[in-house]
Amino acid sequence: MRVALLTGGGDSSAINAAIRAVVRKGIAEGFEIIGIRSGWRGLINDNVEPLYRGSVSGIIQWGGTILGTSRTNPFKMDRGVENIVVNLRKYGIEAIIVIGGDDTNTVAWRLAEHGVNCVGVPQTIDNDLPGTDYSIGFDTAVSVACDALDKLHTTASAHHRIMILEVMGRNAGWIALIGGIAGGADTILIPEVPFTLEEVLERINKRRLANKEFSIIVVSEGAKPAGQEAQFTRDQKKDPFGHVRLGGAGSWLAEQIEERTGHETRVTHLGHLQRGGSPTVFDRVLATRLGAFAVDMVMEGTFDHMACMRANQVVAVPYAEALDGVKTVDLELYNMAMLFF
Repeated sequence: MRVALLTGGGDSSAINAAIRAVVRKGIAEGFEIIGIRSGWRGLINDNVEPLYRGSVSGIIQWGGTILGTSRTNPFKMDRGVENIVVNLRKYGIEAIIVIGGDDTNTVAWRLAEHGVNCVGVPQTIDNDLPGTDYSIGFDTAVSVACDALDKLHTTASAHHRIMILEVMGRNAGWIALIGGIAGGADTILIPEVPFTLEEVLERINKRRLANKEFSIIVVSEGAKPAGQEAQFTRDQKKDPFGHVRLGGAGSWLAEQIEERTGHETRVTHLGHLQRGGSPTVFDRVLATRLGAFAVDMVMEGTFDHMACMRANQVVAVPYAEALDGVKTVDLELYNMAMLFF
């Protein structure tokens, strides 16, 4: 059986660990594995190559993806879907293992209508896919955020500053919440809970009155003040899936705090640092388990499903369930975090 493998959407650490697992398990089961370069774009443009055991040797500790990635939506391209079907037939590919987030896997789900067999593997640092407890890349991204907070604490204390860390999280604040709890943040602002500037200022003032002359604030890029309709954006350009580029919540907050309090306030944007670097142990093992299980799903003919982690068990979840909406943060966990604000 000939099986294709692609990675799409925003990259994250440990994708290569999943690629390695798919290739090694697939070859062991007698599959031919065909790598698709640059996500769906590679399948549209006939950019493919065979993958062997040697292709994935020594890559488990690498960030990024050896196959490359792109934010490509075949359904928004002229002859995009038609070219995919033609190239699959050309190479005799019977199934595709798709490593990516909601956009990449939604394309895979829709391709079922065109006779394409797909199996999904969840990969997004936002950890916002409903079907799985954890997505590949999240644990590493949170570790990067926590490490940044540890470093910001020392300079904030030394200069008696207010330090703001802006992290990724369009519609779900998992990185901000988990990273903020682990990193000892004084305030955590997430998309799920609109905030008021007055609340933030009150927390800062209480700390100052208690002789804590610095504050650490973590804010998701998708967070916004109560009553504000739109999220903060860098520009209004949209990607092929209709998303605008978010950013600026931290800078806006820093300006407001400094203007209202007179306290020196600085903002750090982690940006793509959250996506890169060597993956954590947890992410390497998670990616390996999900990748190997995806091969099992292909063997069993369990298509239009995603390999998901639930209660430390890997299970097949139908795309209709795995991609149903956004997995937002556990508000009980958020309320617990507020005890430390």
